[in-house]
Amino acid sequence: MSLRVVHADEALLVLDKPAGLLAVPGRGPDKQDCLSARAQARWPDARVVHRLDMATSGLVAMALGPHHQRTLSSAFETRRVHKRYTAVVAGTLTNPTPDNGWNTIDLPLTIDWPNRPRSIVSHTLGKPSLTRWRLDAAPAPIAQATRLELEPVTGRTHQLRVHLQAIGHPIAGDALYADAAQQALAGRLLLHAHWLQLPHPLDGRTIEFHSPCPF
Repeated sequence: MSLRVVHADEALLVLDKPAGLLAVPGRGPDKQDCLSARAQARWPDARVVHRLDMATSGLVAMALGPHHQRTLSSAFETRRVHKRYTAVVAGTLTNPTPDNGWNTIDLPLTIDWPNRPRSIVSHTLGKPSLTRWRLDAAPAPIAQATRLELEPVTGRTHQLRVHLQAIGHPIAGDALYADAAQQALAGRLLLHAHWLQLPHPLDGRTIEFHSPCPF
């Protein structure tokens, strides 16, 4: 049960989750191995404050103890935690903003209940959802694709994946939101949480963490 530890102190853990590992336990005995269980085997008071999709890799923060969990959860709720992701999307995407500035995708999202765990854009039932994107300086690792840097302002289920599908550029390797040809571009979902900035739960100082993109 390997664990990639980026940071550990008396209040905060930051772990680097591999693609294909659940963040929290799922239903059934075959879905109990997960990031939180591995962390709790080493730090019994480790508490979940946010998640990544199973197919997504990258940085995940956990609190040590209920008090620090409440502090970190409050920071997430009040949008004092900032995350950035690297994604490789199908097709060629150009940036209409000068000097590669940030663009926004502002589309309301809701769970597609008949087809869970999928989410969908819904202008009648969806909750406000905002994603910022710009081109990544590095080239895409595959042909007919574009590497992006993404920043979710809100945190809806599958937000980045649905927003990119909605603008016609689903993430390569996405088994839920890409078509068969776009899925075949990669052996995994090409989405990685590479940067995390948050207020430390002990003293509120702003700290940030980085994880090299594996693709």
